[in-house]
Amino acid sequence: MKEMIVKNYMDVNFAKIYEDMPVITASIELIKKEALGGPVVDQNNILLGWISEQECLHVTTQFAYHNQRIGLVQDIMRKEVLSVKADQTIFSLAEKMVGPQPKTYPVINENNKVVGVISRRRVLKALLDNNF
Repeated sequence: MKEMIVKNYMDVNFAKIYEDMPVITASIELIKKEALGGPVVDQNNILLGWISEQECLHVTTQFAYHNQRIGLVQDIMRKEVLSVKADQTIFSLAEKMVGPQPKTYPVINENNKVVGVISRRRVLKALLDNNF
């Protein structure tokens, strides 16, 4: 049985989004990874922000429908981001996720470097795999 910590259940193959990336390109990256959102990082994988499908959808709709300019990720990303550590327990994260908190969190190390992403689905799977 795996230890019930974030590190053992996080997704390490996540969409890496850069702040100078066009929103359309970020949208394509999220779709490729089937992600609801992704961490915005610098070239060293340091967490700068978060972008979700919702923000991408708004910008893409403006482009597709109104032919408006394409923005950059830095124009729409959230800079206040809740994150978790790799050694946090699945149970403590599950308690956070029950309320109106984000559905997906970047997992960071002690240097604020993104090492993975964990979603409600992965937390739920971890709980089910270890208890049923």
